[in-house]
Amino acid sequence: MTIRIALAQFDFPVGAVANNAERIAAMIAEARDAHGADVVLFPELALSGYPPEDLLLRPSFLADCDAAMRRIAAGVRGIVAVVGWPQAAGAVVYNAASVLRDGAVAATYRKRELPNYAVFDERRYFDVDPDRDTCTFEVGGVPLGLVICEDLWFPEPLAQTVQAGAELVLVPNASPFERDKHAQRDALLAQRVAETGAALAYLNVVGGQDALVFDGASVLADGDGFIHPAARAFEEHWLLADYDPASRKFAPAAWPFESDEGRDALAWRAVVRGTRDYCRKNGFGKVWLGLSGGIDSAVVLAIAVDALGADNVTAVRMPSRYTAGLSNDLAAEQCAALGVRLLALPIEKPFQGYLDALAETFAGKPVDTTEENLQSRTRGALLMALSNKFGGLLLTTGNKSEYAVGYATIYGDMCGGYAPIKDLYKTEIFALSRWRNTVAGAPVIPEAVIARPPSAELRENQKDQDSLPPYDVLDAILLRHVDQEQSRDEIVRAGFDAETVDKVLRLVRISEWKRHQSAPGPKVSRRAFGRERRYPISNGYKS
Repeated sequence: MTIRIALAQFDFPVGAVANNAERIAAMIAEARDAHGADVVLFPELALSGYPPEDLLLRPSFLADCDAAMRRIAAGVRGIVAVVGWPQAAGAVVYNAASVLRDGAVAATYRKRELPNYAVFDERRYFDVDPDRDTCTFEVGGVPLGLVICEDLWFPEPLAQTVQAGAELVLVPNASPFERDKHAQRDALLAQRVAETGAALAYLNVVGGQDALVFDGASVLADGDGFIHPAARAFEEHWLLADYDPASRKFAPAAWPFESDEGRDALAWRAVVRGTRDYCRKNGFGKVWLGLSGGIDSAVVLAIAVDALGADNVTAVRMPSRYTAGLSNDLAAEQCAALGVRLLALPIEKPFQGYLDALAETFAGKPVDTTEENLQSRTRGALLMALSNKFGGLLLTTGNKSEYAVGYATIYGDMCGGYAPIKDLYKTEIFALSRWRNTVAGAPVIPEAVIARPPSAELRENQKDQDSLPPYDVLDAILLRHVDQEQSRDEIVRAGFDAETVDKVLRLVRISEWKRHQSAPGPKVSRRAFGRERRYPISNGYKS
């Protein structure tokens, strides 16, 4: 006899305790009545959303979570539900998941392994209960167990749960997306099954939360080690599977499989989902962006349209005395292809106004990057004025290469509330633009934008590589230094020119203050700027 498992691969917004509780209660009933499930699993901390961060320091928040959990439990009949939530017990808080049945909390598991690296700082908020190591319970005569997310990355929690009698283990997760992580998850599941012989139902939450994007991509692993294809990433779905205890195998009943796990496909969907959810969760139905005719703003425009729809996106062309006619033409061409409204606000008059206002003070000083940055800051002021006057969120268009070396103007092109491509290097931007054009039927990013040399167009005949190494060289150095934490000497030993390495690393070091003031953007790499890579601004270490 089989049992049916329902996995709720949905978005549960951070802090929305009342709404999450109401939705979870309705979904438990739906899993029972519409899907015939015997047990339904919700993601890690589904009740509070993940990560709730310093909300967990508020006693009222924890009390609301406790009351909500009691309300949910009271309504559970004819099905077993497993719901993640922050459980306060006196002065301590646990990352918990409770087993609900027959109108009550039947058991509670408390997470044992608390991640405290990269984007995680769970030890700031949660405790480990040394007296409650395992959680097992029966559903339809099948012994089930429960571990939470990071617990699976260590052999002991699962091994001890199996030793306590579980043959099928449920694993609720809140695991953020990063490139190449799907393969790591599959390898981990295969390893744990080989060690224990337990079947695993791995559920991951989906949705954007500030700089984090959760991809879902939930997975089933049979007791013989077979790893089923992942559920479709970045989408909300009911996932249903029947488990046969005799064979220790799952038979997916409703499981939309991931059709494209290519690096570019997943990265694109990550930034689109992150942008959409940031806007939605913060009350922005419309967005603005400056469209220069260059590759970065072109890609951000395409992301914005995919995230919010063309009717909710306005592009603003802001030509200066240095803007090439081709730039204006390409901006118009892309907006026409995507159906986006395009405004034109030439910056010559306000820019000249700044120059006139500063003329006496700047007398005798040569023209330099100050005047270049004034153009960018003029554009930033105009874009923010549009956002203020008409509502909507301003998207900024800087990429990871630029943020790394400071090739961006603070209070200029860094203006904005969200940065969709902040964690993508320039070379990755080019790759994504080509990928997006292949799936569009017709190019949504003009081929001439992809082909032309990048330029800030802040002085005559300016090119990015007047100031920077070629992007393939720059990004290779940055990948080693930022993402892989390699030192200057390690990078030079890998074959890079020492003078170039020294220049790039110096730029990274002196640009920290800018990055601390930058807008959040969706994390797609192993080492994103922001909460994952937190270097001091005042820093004397130069290796």
